[in-house]
Amino acid sequence: MFAQALEKILSDHASGAVVRRIEAGQADQGLWSSIAEAGFADLLRSEEQGGAGLSLPELFPLLACLGRYGVPLPIGQSFMARSLLPDWPDLPPAAMVTLAPVAVRAIDGGLCCPSVPGGQVASHVLTSLDGKLLLLDGAQARRETVGDPRSLLAHLHWDSVRPVCERDDATPALLACAAALTAALISGSLHRALEMSLAHCNTRSQFGKAIGRFQAIQQQISVMAQQVLAGSLAAQSAFQGTGPTPSLLAAAVAKSRASEAAAAVAASAHAVHGAIGMTDEFDLSLCTRRLHEWRLQYGAELYWNTLIGNEVLAADCPVLDLVQAL
Repeated sequence: MFAQALEKILSDHASGAVVRRIEAGQADQGLWSSIAEAGFADLLRSEEQGGAGLSLPELFPLLACLGRYGVPLPIGQSFMARSLLPDWPDLPPAAMVTLAPVAVRAIDGGLCCPSVPGGQVASHVLTSLDGKLLLLDGAQARRETVGDPRSLLAHLHWDSVRPVCERDDATPALLACAAALTAALISGSLHRALEMSLAHCNTRSQFGKAIGRFQAIQQQISVMAQQVLAGSLAAQSAFQGTGPTPSLLAAAVAKSRASEAAAAVAASAHAVHGAIGMTDEFDLSLCTRRLHEWRLQYGAELYWNTLIGNEVLAADCPVLDLVQAL
């Protein structure tokens, strides 16, 4: 029910043309307001707190749906951020909150959150510093665009730290939420890239027959399908717990494997589409651009593989037992 409702909002307000306008810094055409007004922002909060009390397994298809549409807004981050602040019910429904697991205190007493997803547009930022989980007002930050401005990525600088609210440190939970939600977004975009490639193979003809009938193209599609399945299963595994947030190890595995699949699927999709896939007017470019952005977001494979390796070495038990405990 929730997935169908969200799909309807996205189909109405997140077309390729709208996503391009958002990337260009224009208004989101009512996308976020429609999602917030429908109550999606508080899905993970309990019913007593005005939410829907969704479990992690129920949340995954919603995040994957967001990934299919490739919207650069930190909508999934807003879902997760509100679940990490269950004891602060006064967060405005229209507040778009992004996650920034890394915060650095400047020499002059200020604060910097580097490479924040959606940092150009987020109204609030949830971060961790000095043993505290801090919710910061994005309007008070100096925003510095990073890389391709279409990603909405930004370094955020505050001259002084005046948190809207704070609570005891939950750094592992914050990091796990950031990794798991990004893996789920990647999963949705992986499926979208495969669907677009299959449609192109069935409609594009060369030498009098659909290109999907050529063995080389079939091999590309086969490899894509394997990567999509592996990345999606890994992403979904991070949302199988019964707790309010994913476990850090499960989220690390999900983010690492989904990021690996993102690079492979993006390359195969463009190989199948040829030059048309590189054009700004064709929606595949939106999909693969998000795949590359989300692959790097909150750390690429090397970062998470290092974390996984350290966990395995510290566990002092067979690796299979550790995997089964995820």
